[in-house]
Amino acid sequence: MAESLPEHERILQEIESTDTACVGPTLRSVYDDQPNAHQRFMEKLDACIRNHDREIEKMCNFHHQGFVDAITELLKVRADAGKLKVQVTDTNRRLQDAGKEVIAQTEEIIRCRIQQRNITTVVEKLQLCLPVLEMYSKLKEQMNVKRYYSALKTMEQLENTYLPRVSQYRFCQIMIENLPKLREEIKEISMSDLKDFLESIRKHSDKIGETAMKQAQQQKTFNTALQKQNNVNYGRNMYVINGRVPEPKYEITFKRTLEEEDEHEEEVLTAHDLVDFSPVYRCLHIYSVLGDGETFENYYRKQRRKQARLVLQPQSSMHETVEGYRRYFSQIVGFFVVEDHILHVTQGLVTRAYTDELWNMALSKIIAVLRTHTSYCTDPDLVLELKNLIVVFADTLQGYGFPVNRLFDLLFEIRDQYNETLLKKWAGLFRDIFEADNYSPIPVANEEEYKIVISKFPFQDPELDKQSFPKKLPMSQSVPQIYIQVKEFIYASLKFSESLHRSSTEIDDMLRKSTNLLLTRTLSSCLQNLIKKPHIGLTELVQIIINTTHLEQACKYLEDFITNITNISQETVHTARLYGLSTFKDARHAAEGEIYTKLNQKIDEFIQLADYDWTMSEPAGRASGYLMDLINFLRSTFQVFTHLPGKVAQTACMSACQHLSTSLMQMLLDSELKQISMGAVQQFNLDVIQCELFASSEPVPGFHGDTLQLAFIDLRQLLDLFMVWDWSTYLADYGQPTSKYLRVNPSTALTLLEKMKDTSKKNNIFAQFRKNDRDKQKLIETVVKQLRSLVNGMSQHT
Repeated sequence: MAESLPEHERILQEIESTDTACVGPTLRSVYDDQPNAHQRFMEKLDACIRNHDREIEKMCNFHHQGFVDAITELLKVRADAGKLKVQVTDTNRRLQDAGKEVIAQTEEIIRCRIQQRNITTVVEKLQLCLPVLEMYSKLKEQMNVKRYYSALKTMEQLENTYLPRVSQYRFCQIMIENLPKLREEIKEISMSDLKDFLESIRKHSDKIGETAMKQAQQQKTFNTALQKQNNVNYGRNMYVINGRVPEPKYEITFKRTLEEEDEHEEEVLTAHDLVDFSPVYRCLHIYSVLGDGETFENYYRKQRRKQARLVLQPQSSMHETVEGYRRYFSQIVGFFVVEDHILHVTQGLVTRAYTDELWNMALSKIIAVLRTHTSYCTDPDLVLELKNLIVVFADTLQGYGFPVNRLFDLLFEIRDQYNETLLKKWAGLFRDIFEADNYSPIPVANEEEYKIVISKFPFQDPELDKQSFPKKLPMSQSVPQIYIQVKEFIYASLKFSESLHRSSTEIDDMLRKSTNLLLTRTLSSCLQNLIKKPHIGLTELVQIIINTTHLEQACKYLEDFITNITNISQETVHTARLYGLSTFKDARHAAEGEIYTKLNQKIDEFIQLADYDWTMSEPAGRASGYLMDLINFLRSTFQVFTHLPGKVAQTACMSACQHLSTSLMQMLLDSELKQISMGAVQQFNLDVIQCELFASSEPVPGFHGDTLQLAFIDLRQLLDLFMVWDWSTYLADYGQPTSKYLRVNPSTALTLLEKMKDTSKKNNIFAQFRKNDRDKQKLIETVVKQLRSLVNGMSQHT
C-alpha cells in the first residue's frame, strides 16, 4: 500500500505535465496496476484537487484589492467614454457625409480601371487570335479557289504554330475539329480531279500518241535526209536489232489541258500542247503531305493498269482499214508517253521497273493482237501500210526507252504474210495476163514499136535485127508483161524490207527468196493451170513453150535487177540464186506433155470418124477420107512446130506416129469386131501406106533414115503377112532375129486370123475355099492350131 502511493504521485505529475492527447497511456497504467489501484488513485486525485483549490483561493485573496481598485477606475472613465462616443459618432457622421462623393468617384475610377484592364487583356488575346483567324480565313479562301496543296500547308501551320497558342478558346476547338474534315474533303476533291484527269487522258491518248508518232516520223525523215546529204549508203542500216543506236528522245512538255485542246481543234497542236498534269502533281503532293502517298501510288498504278488493258483491247474490225491500226497504235503510244512523262517528272509515283513490267505485258498483247488480225488481211497494200505503222510505232516507243526488238521480230513474221498476199495478188495478175494473151508472136511495124517492146523486156536476136520492118518477135504479148510484173513484185517486196533496220545483204536475201517463191510457186502454178485449160490448143501450147524459153533467159536480168537495187554482188557467198530456170523448164515439160496428149486426142477424134466396111469384097482403091484429113492436120500442125526446139518437135512427131499406129492396130484387134474380109484388109493397107508415106516425107526435120517409119513397122509386117499369106515363112522363121515378120506377135496374128475365118457360114472369104480348095481350108486350120500352140507356149514360158 505504501509502495503504491509514490507511483500514484508520479502518474498525477505526468498528467499535469503532459499534453491531454497523450494522457491515454498514463491512465492505462492506472488500470494495469494492482487490484483496487483505481480506487486508491481516485482518492489520491481528489486530495490533489483539494490542494490546488486551496492554492487558487490563496492567490485570489492576495490580488482582490487591486481588482476592486481597477473596477472603480473603470467606472470613472465610462462617463468620459460616453461623451467621447457621442463626439466620435458625430464626427463620423459628418465624415461620412463628406466622403460620399469621394467614394462615388473612387468607385467610378475602380470600375474604369477594371474596364481598362479588361480591354488591355482583350487586345492582347485578340492579337494572339487574329493570326489564327487570318490563317483560317486564308485556308477557306484557298479551299474556295482550289489551291489544295497550299491549304494543306496552311493547315499544318495552324496546327503546329497558331492553334496551340490559343487552344483554350472554344472557336479553336471547333477549328481543330474541322481540320481533319477539311483534309478528307481535300483528299476527295483531289482524287476526283485525278479521276477526271484519268478519264480525260483515256479519251485523248490517241491524240497524244498520234502527235508523238508524227514527231518520230519527222525525226526519222530528217535523219534519212541528213544521211543522204552526207552520202551515207541508204541501203546500209544505221543499227542492227541487237545493237541499235537509240534515236533521240522526243521530249514532250505538257502545257495545255485536254479540254482546251477540244476548244482549239483547228489548231495544229504539238504534243507540248496537249496535257495538263497538274491534277496528278497536286494529288501526289496532297497525299504525300497527308502521309498517304503509298495509297495514292497504288491507286494510280491500279487505274493505269486497267486503262492499259482497255487500250490494248482492239476493235473487232480493226484489220479492215489502216485507220483502225493507226488508232490502236496511237492510243498505246499515248498511254506510254504519259507514263514516261510521269516517270521523269515525279519521284516514286511510277518506277522504271513498273513501266518495264507494263510494257512487257502490253508488248505480248500487241504481238498477239497483230498476229491474229494480220492473218485476216488479204490486201498487200494494207499489210504494207501496217508495216510502216509498226515501224513508226516501234521507233517512237524506242525513242522513249522501251525495248522493241520483239516488234521487229514480228515484222519478219508479217513479212511472210505480206509475201503470201503479194503472191496471191500476183497470181491474179498472171492469170489476167494469160487470159488476155492471144498467144501469137508480137508484131512490130517500125523501129519505135520495137524499142517500146525491148524497153519492157530484155530481148536480143541478131538475126531478127537484120530483118526489115514489119517483123514479128518470137514471144507473145504476155512475156514482157510477166517480166514487168515480176519486177513490180520485187519493188513491192522491197518496200516491206525498207526501214526494218536490216543490212543490204539481208534485204538482198529476202528479195531473192520472195522472188524465187513467185517464180517457183505462183508463176509455175499459173503456167501449169494455163497448160491444162481446155481452150489451150496446140498452137497456144507451142507459143507457151517459146514464151517460157525467153522468160528463162530473162532470169539473169532479174538477178542483175536485184543486184542493182541492193548493191550486193551475185558472187557473194551467201547470195541466193533465182530458181526460175527450173520453173520454166518444168512448165515447158508440162506443155510438151500436154502437146503430146492433145495431139493424141486429136488423132483419136479423127480415128473415131473412121467408117470401115469390114466385110467389103474389094478395096476402094484409095485411102480413107478420115485418114487423109488426119494426115493433112498433122502436116499443118508440124509446120507450126518449126519454132519449137528440135527435140520437142521430133518427140511430138514420133509420139503422134506411134499413137496413130497403136490406134490403128487396136482398131483391127477390137473385140467387138467379129469379121474382117480380105478386101477390108486391103483397104486398111492403103491407109497404112499413106501413114508410111507421111512418115517418110520428114514432116519434122531431124530424123535419121527411116526412124519415123519404124512407128508403123508392127502394122506393116502384120498386113504384109496377111496380104502375101506367107504363113510358112512366118512359122518357119518365128523366134529368129532375122525373121521377116519379127514384129508380128502370134496372139495378134491369131486374133486377126480368127476374125477372117469362116465361122458364121455367111459371106466369108473362105466360103469359096471350101468349095474349090479344101486343102487351103485345112491349111488355115493348121495355121490357127500352130499359132495357138505358139501363144500357149508363150504364156507357159511367161
